[in-house]
Amino acid sequence: MKVAALQMVSGVQQQTNLDQARHLLEQAALAGAELAVLPEYFGAMGLRDEDKLQLRETMGDGPVQRFLSRAARELGLWIVGGTLPLAGDDPRRVYNSSLVFAPDGACVARYDKIHLFRFDNGQERFDEARVIAPGRDSVRFALTARDGRVWHVGLSVCYDLRFPELYRDHARSGAELLLVPSAFTWTTGRAHWELLLRARAVENLAYVLAPAQGGTHENGRRTWGHSMLVDPWGQVLAQRAEGAGVVLGELDADTLRHLRGQLPALSHRVL
Repeated sequence: MKVAALQMVSGVQQQTNLDQARHLLEQAALAGAELAVLPEYFGAMGLRDEDKLQLRETMGDGPVQRFLSRAARELGLWIVGGTLPLAGDDPRRVYNSSLVFAPDGACVARYDKIHLFRFDNGQERFDEARVIAPGRDSVRFALTARDGRVWHVGLSVCYDLRFPELYRDHARSGAELLLVPSAFTWTTGRAHWELLLRARAVENLAYVLAPAQGGTHENGRRTWGHSMLVDPWGQVLAQRAEGAGVVLGELDADTLRHLRGQLPALSHRVL
């Protein structure tokens, strides 16, 4: 099955970002992808954290959800909408949510980012918990490819990548593909992005598809990019360093089966 990680450099204007996302989704569909995954915050990278509150949507309706549903239906794609802000009970916070849309346009899964990023090196300061409420549950979905093969997919977002227990929970439940839509900072991405992605692939003997924000944004923030597909043996199959674009790669069920049979580490778990 061909999959696509869509890399963006989202700005502050939602419609401009959605137009670019549509263009990238069309490229992925024309290239034969069955699954296309957008990066975290693909709809907007605001000037302030509080901008997320103004863009919040109610689950089930909103401009970004309508956009994703329509694109999935018109392009015949499985689409994972990176993240968008969804309303919760606390008016001061939103959920940073990843929504999955099937080719018929139906939303089939929702994952709310569990781990919230905090970083302060004296020059860069981030604290997502100021405006984001944490999710509680790991979420997976089943994707039926055009050849009839069912792929079991585990959802995660960005900072989750540093918490291997989430991905082990996915693996225990049969996940074969792990998705990591992200907006890693340039500082942390340069240091750890590829290392962490390859580790999650190797330890869980799973494919990892990681679309990212990649460039300098209108708000001055610089993101690392390097969207990639990693195979279950830890090999980077495709990658894009910076700038908007489509990263394409193939998931091979026979390769996955062979590697898991050759090294049955998942069945050797003790703890």
